[in-house]
Amino acid sequence: MRMLVTGAKGFIGKNLIAELKNRKYTDILEYDKDTDHNMLDEYCKKANFVFHLAGVNRPKEESEFMEGNYGFTSKLIDTLKKYKNTCPVMLSSSIQAKLDNPYGKSKRAGEDLLFNYNKETGAKVLVYRFPNVFGKWCRPNYNSVIATFCQNIARNLPISVSDPNITMNLVYIDDVVHELINALEGKENRKGLFCEVPKVYTITLGEIVDLIYSFKKSREERTVPDLSNEFTKKLYSTYLSYLPEDQFSYELKMNVDDRGSFTEFIKTNDRGQVSVNISKPGIVKGNHWHHTKTEKFLVVSGKGVIRFRKVNSDEIIEYYVSGDKLQVVDIPPGYTHNIENLGDTNMVTIMWANEPFDPENPDTYHLEV
Repeated sequence: MRMLVTGAKGFIGKNLIAELKNRKYTDILEYDKDTDHNMLDEYCKKANFVFHLAGVNRPKEESEFMEGNYGFTSKLIDTLKKYKNTCPVMLSSSIQAKLDNPYGKSKRAGEDLLFNYNKETGAKVLVYRFPNVFGKWCRPNYNSVIATFCQNIARNLPISVSDPNITMNLVYIDDVVHELINALEGKENRKGLFCEVPKVYTITLGEIVDLIYSFKKSREERTVPDLSNEFTKKLYSTYLSYLPEDQFSYELKMNVDDRGSFTEFIKTNDRGQVSVNISKPGIVKGNHWHHTKTEKFLVVSGKGVIRFRKVNSDEIIEYYVSGDKLQVVDIPPGYTHNIENLGDTNMVTIMWANEPFDPENPDTYHLEV
């Protein structure tokens, strides 16, 4: 299977080619504006499938819309005809093809070319009218408001929001790529004349801005967003891809004393809190119990013992733990508990609690095991 990808260095093209290679497709004919134009003949002669992603979004002159979105499509079709190659052709169009602006007219003209090509030759055509596409590797300050917002907010630069109530329809790049590979394999999603990406997210511009600012704030607050929401998860991944490369890391506040340290790593409102506890040799930490709060302890380095005693009992229960054999120990409510480092090196314990620490209601009561 030889695939011709026009616009290979563009946003969708880069993501598509990367995933095709992940899936072991190797014969990919990449064509972009800086490719030797003579290669189009060779590629159109060889191709078994065409992903036509090339187009013009932000030209210097209005006439370039028609030249790039209609003219090059015409050249591509004529070259396929020249070699009597009736392989399937997929076209990246836009929902703006329904509008009467110069960009929309040029996209609609490209669609009409392809539909006529189908009638003339019988070649299979797949026309996708994409809404706004977002995700990694999209060029900011070009044609994606999400890319621009992510880029600027990550760098403390201002953004401009004309109307926060504007509703946007969005598709995520991975969903687009998945659909295009489905099309390659003959499993495209069709709706009448057109094909479509099944997952479309509808959200206001103001909601998008609020989410992106919350992602920035989450690094300061040691929180993560609610990733059970599909759109939030995909937007969060997109935002992180625009972080400045010298700002991938951020510091945590270590609470240090002569026993070791305790550091909050991640807090969430609905999934609790994760912390890192370091105990020096011979140190005992804990000796408290909870009414409702529960925890999980995981020793990842060193060795020790976790002791329990039911509040109204004298019986002590012991669990020996070690970084050599990872095991999670649940801390139920109603049991006072402690953890002691039995080794001669620092013991590192990952601790999860079912709720973030609330100083106004700590639910923690001192009691020796």
